[in-house]
Amino acid sequence: MNLPSIKQLQYLLAVHKEQNFNRAAEACHISQSTLSVAINNLEELVGQQLIERDNRKLMFTAMGELVVEQARMIIDQSINMIKLIEADGDVMAGDVRLGCIPTIAPFLLPRLAKASRQEYPRLRLRLVEDTTAQLMSQLEKGEIDVAILALPIDTGSFHVMNVGKDRFKLVAHNKLKKDLEKLKDFTQVPDGSLMLLEKEHCLRGHALEACRLSKTEKIHPFEATSLTTLVTMLEDGEGLSFLPDMAIEAGLLKNTHLIALDMPFENAERQIGFIWRKTSFRAQCYRNIGLLAEKLLTLK
Repeated sequence: MNLPSIKQLQYLLAVHKEQNFNRAAEACHISQSTLSVAINNLEELVGQQLIERDNRKLMFTAMGELVVEQARMIIDQSINMIKLIEADGDVMAGDVRLGCIPTIAPFLLPRLAKASRQEYPRLRLRLVEDTTAQLMSQLEKGEIDVAILALPIDTGSFHVMNVGKDRFKLVAHNKLKKDLEKLKDFTQVPDGSLMLLEKEHCLRGHALEACRLSKTEKIHPFEATSLTTLVTMLEDGEGLSFLPDMAIEAGLLKNTHLIALDMPFENAERQIGFIWRKTSFRAQCYRNIGLLAEKLLTLK
């Protein structure tokens, strides 16, 4: 039985990523004709049309999508095999591409990177910060190895390791302290007073869910792009928000007039998870890094 080559599978993944033969050829540093011949040979080898194309557009067939999914796993396993060989079989050596969302990254990654260097000196963490949607996409495509995300989210077929909790605190200007201490639930807060991150940030949804708030009239029309921007807006003294304890413990409110109060009910929190592909045989490496993160979150 003749088998596809790694190179053919890499070319197929490049076409799938770029959705264009010219751009895929440039990304692979080959000519378009070389790329086209390689894809044609792959289709002949498997006996199926993988890509429908004409002079203006292309579309992957249902079989093509299945082959792409398998190709990603094969390439991922091949890369991990080479990394393991280069590290002389030490699973805690070599590079790990670690992605993290912006509402966790500044408060956990510096500590995690330091702890990792001390515990596993042969391991190099290559850090990426991006939104949940982008990190999930990168993980699926093999562009990162593991992601640190806030749960709950739909993790599909990925493996999930829960490494800790991060409680939400009620944050506002200290002149509002007496009013906030009287709150029994958030239906009592003034309309338009709740300031949140923009919708692209999963923290927004997690905060609303954890704090049992569904009335949209309570939400201020302003949407912050970052926690730092949100804190700056709260300093104005008119609004309030729900911020993760992780960020507050790291000093986010330092040199401000803001206070952080406990929520008036239990389970106002988000879960922190490590997520990786089930097909990766470096799972023990990712699990060990996750245990480091779990220890750090316990000590915060």
